[in-house]
Amino acid sequence: MKKPGFALFYFGALFLVIACKHKEEKKDEERFFPVLPIIRSQVAEVDTSLYSIRKITFIDSITSDTVFYRREQFGDLANDFLMLPDISDPKFKGRYKEEKQFDESLNRAIFRYLPVNPDNELIQRQQLLIRPGPPEDKITSIIIDYMITNRDSSVQKNMLWQVDKSFQVTTIRQLAGQKETTNTYKVIWSEGSDE
Repeated sequence: MKKPGFALFYFGALFLVIACKHKEEKKDEERFFPVLPIIRSQVAEVDTSLYSIRKITFIDSITSDTVFYRREQFGDLANDFLMLPDISDPKFKGRYKEEKQFDESLNRAIFRYLPVNPDNELIQRQQLLIRPGPPEDKITSIIIDYMITNRDSSVQKNMLWQVDKSFQVTTIRQLAGQKETTNTYKVIWSEGSDE
């Protein structure tokens, strides 16, 4: 005759295993904050707007050149962002780690994604700054740094997207046997305030 204590122990252990497995599956379902859909929606909004779009190219630290663009050209201007991989896609699972913090001086929640193996990844950092509500939380900035390196050259891009306002791309290029070059351009479509 079996003791009732053994049956309770068995069913308790079984319940614990099932609960842990469910919790693990739920954790696996957690995904990173998707950045690409946000940028795509911004591009679609500007593409159908009446904003005046201007691109400022910084030639050196002193001079710049400004050119105005039609709204239909905005997607081409934003191509540096649109061509990036979406690290929230399940195929990137386990390749990036998420860090969260709140910066009281900025009044922003910061979600930072860093590669587990930086040498194997294009995106070296992806960061979102979120202003807490009311009336609702709002993403204010997206920062992405990426690097492409091969035997004889490297290209690093530091990119900043200011939601509903502007974006900026700085490209640092090092070719074999040549001096490092840095180019920056900024595209502005709204001068609205951050708050």
